[in-house]
Amino acid sequence: MQKGMHTDTERCVRAVRSKDARFDGWFFTAVLTTGIYCRPSCPVVPPRPENMVFHPSAAACQQAGFRACKRCRPDTSPGLPEWNHRADLVARAMRLIADGVVDREGVPGLAARLGYSSRQVERQLLAELGAGPLALARAQRAQTARLLVETTDLPMAEIAFAAGFSSVRTFNETVREVFALCPSALRTRAPRDPSRGAPGVLALRLPFRAPLNPDNLFGHLAATAVPGVEEWRDGAYRRTLRLPYGHGIVALTPRPDHIACRLTLSDPRDLTVAITRCRRLLDLDADPVAVDDQLRTDPVLAPLVDKAPGRRVPRTVDEAEFAVRAVLGQQVSTAAARTHAARLVTAHGTPVDDPEGGLTHLFPTPGALAAVDPGTLAMPRTRRATFTTLVRRLADGGLHLGADSDWPGTRAELLALPGFGPWTVDVIAMRALGDPDAFLPTDLGIRRAARELGLPSTPAALTARAAAWRPWRAYAVQYLWATDDHPINFLPV
Repeated sequence: MQKGMHTDTERCVRAVRSKDARFDGWFFTAVLTTGIYCRPSCPVVPPRPENMVFHPSAAACQQAGFRACKRCRPDTSPGLPEWNHRADLVARAMRLIADGVVDREGVPGLAARLGYSSRQVERQLLAELGAGPLALARAQRAQTARLLVETTDLPMAEIAFAAGFSSVRTFNETVREVFALCPSALRTRAPRDPSRGAPGVLALRLPFRAPLNPDNLFGHLAATAVPGVEEWRDGAYRRTLRLPYGHGIVALTPRPDHIACRLTLSDPRDLTVAITRCRRLLDLDADPVAVDDQLRTDPVLAPLVDKAPGRRVPRTVDEAEFAVRAVLGQQVSTAAARTHAARLVTAHGTPVDDPEGGLTHLFPTPGALAAVDPGTLAMPRTRRATFTTLVRRLADGGLHLGADSDWPGTRAELLALPGFGPWTVDVIAMRALGDPDAFLPTDLGIRRAARELGLPSTPAALTARAAAWRPWRAYAVQYLWATDDHPINFLPV
């Protein structure tokens, strides 16, 4: 796939004619004769090529006056991989918009976080996506509204507020413009899900691009789960979520063609952010075909990829939380790291009620951890200093870890902290910041896999060999780790 592929008309037409789902989210097809827009894999008979125009985003289609197809529901396509695999202004802006920043802080707040003027952000988004931040946020609000209309019995006025609309009138007008149906008609058309009747539970399907190998993805999350915050129960990974307006509990279950998501929120305004963070956690917007094709060019990696294609990078729902856990995991076993984290959770986390399982707390905030007496931490003095420095910098705003982080700049800031070596920085870059090219040549599991496969095992030589895997070295790490029999590599029973 490639950036700006909506401008390659011939290639887009071929994808539409073949109903190729791999292109869903990469571009959208607007049909001049019907006034609707579709995803490339739409099951209806493709229109004539002269009646198709292509746009880079659903927001651009909506801004051009097209309505979403009722059959293929293009607004529910997997997200464009570019936003999670790039670190430039547009990608960082899109990650922040997905995280609800425009709804909470407006375009000036978005621009301030990015360090640019509102005009500069608007100009670059328009150039690449055909829509500015307000239009992109509006499209996201419309999708959130549809989810709430179709999966809950909330009154429409409450849905309008929860989805981020300023008034019920604006909510009604937007739904009609985008979906060509009034909100009540959307609800009538929606199939009834058995889970929908559970009070306060949202049952959603999270799409992804095939293939997806769930083994290392869910295996890693389950094997490293912090008691009280995370658990594996009844075939699902469950965890608590700290969100802008409240908190949530999510259960994520791998299915052949989607991830089943059961979500309970203390405030429905957090729906969009919760979904975005769950998708990011499971790396659902990745393009596994592009990744695997690149890694297959190495004859050593090719058999690993062919054996179990579609590995994702297990990420996080909270960048600061992961950084803390990375420090707790320095030079100790997975079990010891979980024990350290569980003690902090019990002592300093925010209690939550979980009627369905064993979740008890939100992970402690940096502010709460910064107030901990270092003498109570059961860890060596040097790691204690690393921990306290990190949480204090996070708490006072001196260090920012988030969807909008500038990868090179943040790496440099982390390396400047005491006790932060290349392994800690790279694992944070890979799993918290989302850098698809982060690499761990000093990791013991990687070096062991390299020796067994006949790859160079010294960090410098392995890094040189891994240059051919760029820009997907974080995915190569998953394939190398999978050669071991560690529990992180297996879907729990």
